[in-house]
Amino acid sequence: MAYPATVFHYKVSWNNTDIGFSDVSGLTQEIQAIEYRDGLMSGNTPSLRRPGIRKVNNITLKRGIVAQNNDLFLWFNNNGAPNVERRDISISLLSDEGDPLMVWNISQAFPVKCEGPGLKATGNDIAIESIELVHEGITVRTT
Repeated sequence: MAYPATVFHYKVSWNNTDIGFSDVSGLTQEIQAIEYRDGLMSGNTPSLRRPGIRKVNNITLKRGIVAQNNDLFLWFNNNGAPNVERRDISISLLSDEGDPLMVWNISQAFPVKCEGPGLKATGNDIAIESIELVHEGITVRTT
């Protein structure tokens, strides 16, 4: 009997480097429906529907803050350069053996929001930073 994959074993890669994130969200795609009716259709006839434009959500990546590692904020600030740095990103859901089961390839991503941790004097949590990315599309591949 085959069991469904678990959500906690995955990796995020860009520039041929694997980066550890504690949370990945926004791997959502939808197609907007186009409805059409003309004057010859009777009142109780449903509208005709066709697939329209594909829409993708922003992707959010979260990870624990580590001393001397400010690369997400530097990417967000574009290292001081005038043009945005775009990255192709690969998010792989892994099997128990570490092999990719499903891979989401994100094209031409760049950051639009960088968020530091919520600080609390009485807190007992890991300091988490997050980065929100826009992109030009997702392709999904199963292996």
